Amino acid sequence: MKLFTLVLALLPLAVVMAGAGQDGATTYLVYVDPAPPGIACQAHQLGILAAALGGEEKAKAAMVYNYKNVMSGFSARLTPSELEAVKKQPQVNRVMPSATLQLMSSNFEGVS
Repeated sequence: MKLFTLVLALLPLAVVMAGAGQDGATTYLVYVDPAPPGIACQAHQLGILAAALGGEEKAKAAMVYNYKNVMSGFSARLTPSELEAVKKQPQVNRVMPSATLQLMSSNFEGVS
């Protein structure tokens, strides 16, 4: 339990936020409602992003990765105005900045 508490306490120190690019775009994780039956997950997610960005080509260019096994969502590079448009989509549940987590140590005494 102490190890778990220590890891949680140190986790914020290990987070490295994705920086904004030259166009002002930053990578975000976008959690969305699951795709309706009979609709492919990626097509559903691309449709949500296309509705927010004004077209499928813009959505394809912005989408970095789509998630379907553990969560329903995608990561995308968005400018501040695009981010606000995505947040307004009714299927969007949550948007968070993407982060890369780095293990600070692989030496956990007493854990096997």
